Amino acid sequence: MTDAAKPFIPLNIAVLTVSDTRTPADDRSGDTLAGRIEAAGHHLAARAIVPDDVEAIRTLVSAWIGDAGIDVVVTTGGTGFTGRDVTPEAIEPLFEKRMEGFSTVFHLVSFGKIGTSTLQSRATAGVANATYIFCLPGSPGACRDGWDEILVHQLDIRHRPCNFVEILPRLDEHLRREKAKGATA
Repeated sequence: MTDAAKPFIPLNIAVLTVSDTRTPADDRSGDTLAGRIEAAGHHLAARAIVPDDVEAIRTLVSAWIGDAGIDVVVTTGGTGFTGRDVTPEAIEPLFEKRMEGFSTVFHLVSFGKIGTSTLQSRATAGVANATYIFCLPGSPGACRDGWDEILVHQLDIRHRPCNFVEILPRLDEHLRREKAKGATA
């Protein structure tokens, strides 16, 4: 349900493709996400491709969550079970809070489209440094499903009964509280 009386608030969203083989010329999953982000009215704040390497992934995502101009990071790729699939291992240690429901809802959506093959994804999400992070599988179909069925709604302040945008300003309350404690000590 959408509350048409509320004005849309565009977010700054970064897209990271994790792949040893993709280039800007053939990054269909990154293209899928970038196109949908912009079509929804959000800003594509950054876009990159990094290899399936824990340090490369973690370094770039850490830089993005440290950038006050980025509200959301969406990754695609590296969520499977092969030896090179390391996106969850790279990103989950950054989470201050894990978003268990994202994986559950993603798998429900995916199950309706690909059946039990959804078990081959370790899609995950969380919050770090007041930034939402969503890790999607590397197929364009999974990116469409994750965006069209979940993220387009939750990243729209008009979505009811609740959404991620309305709590975005409060994600760093614990950081501000810790900073205030340190100033009085």
